[in-house]
Amino acid sequence: MHFESPIKRRQSRQIMVGDVAVGGGVPISVQSMTNTETCDVDATVAQIRAIQDAGADIVRVSVPSMDAAEAFKLIREQVSVPLVADIHFDYKIALKVAEYGVDCLRINPGNIGNKDRVRAVVDCARDKNIPIRIGVNAGSLEKDLQKKYGEPTPDALVESAFRQIEYFDALDFQEFKLSLKASDIFMTVEAYRKIASQIDNPLHLGITEAGGLRSGTVKSSIGLGLLLMDGIGDTLRVSLAADPVQEVKVGWDMLRSLKLRNRGINFIACPSCSRQNFDVVKTMNELEERLEDIKVSMDVAVIGCVVNGPGEAKEADLGLAGGTPNNLVYLDGKPNSKVKNETLVDDLERMIRAKADAKEKEESNLIAKS
Repeated sequence: MHFESPIKRRQSRQIMVGDVAVGGGVPISVQSMTNTETCDVDATVAQIRAIQDAGADIVRVSVPSMDAAEAFKLIREQVSVPLVADIHFDYKIALKVAEYGVDCLRINPGNIGNKDRVRAVVDCARDKNIPIRIGVNAGSLEKDLQKKYGEPTPDALVESAFRQIEYFDALDFQEFKLSLKASDIFMTVEAYRKIASQIDNPLHLGITEAGGLRSGTVKSSIGLGLLLMDGIGDTLRVSLAADPVQEVKVGWDMLRSLKLRNRGINFIACPSCSRQNFDVVKTMNELEERLEDIKVSMDVAVIGCVVNGPGEAKEADLGLAGGTPNNLVYLDGKPNSKVKNETLVDDLERMIRAKADAKEKEESNLIAKS
């Protein structure tokens, strides 16, 4: 099923996070954040590489102390992906990691301190050509806003954001992106919708503290899905109490499902029923595990019976329609071969990899000609 996304994206200005463009109509970037102890350099480097291999364009690292800043220096030297330093409370840490090659600074207006401290960070960022993410969070609003609104609200998040935006404007600094996160879907969505119509800076999307792998994926998919359908969002992070690699996978699944980005295999698979001619669930679990390394974009249909099987298989780059005694494989919409249940997964893996290699060569040739 090859068609362009009907989503009309919000127009935003562009910033550069290392070599990754954010905003300005480029594809929405996927982020995650390490959950290792930053001072454990080896563990943090290993996790960053795993996150990058899963498809992350940008990785954020918490830098809560000067010791962590020194560790960040060693981490920066060992990884290639753009790194964002997450800074709270102590603005001097931001100044230190700026010396060590950070690609973006994330500061929280609720706890970074007075205007002089913010100015020091902005002056440093301008001097070193580093963008800043203003990260507004419902759990750490300024005390006067907590008192004014009584509790976190969309308007409170927006007011907090505008305080920082207006100060950045006064400092003539526009190299920033913005996030307004809450764990409540409705609050987050309304806050982003309010701010999106009033500024043109890039927006970083997320439902903060969304929950575990299953519940957090559901909450994030609903909240971020609503915003992405509105055309809002230039980069995103799915916040899960899970392996950060899973955050990246969920983020990519969201963007693939909305035709906003393509990477890896988009599986079309039936939930299975008594009509199935092979074990669809087992087959899918094995294929997903075996084929995670494929990065070229392609659609693969795995359908267990002849009711919807041929129709779905014809629309995919490679499709399988269950049948008796053998299952029929379609390649580029045409019947290609038959496979037996006994060797089903091995045969499919071999054919999918062959098709992926062919597509990759075809895309490389097109790039070379252009």
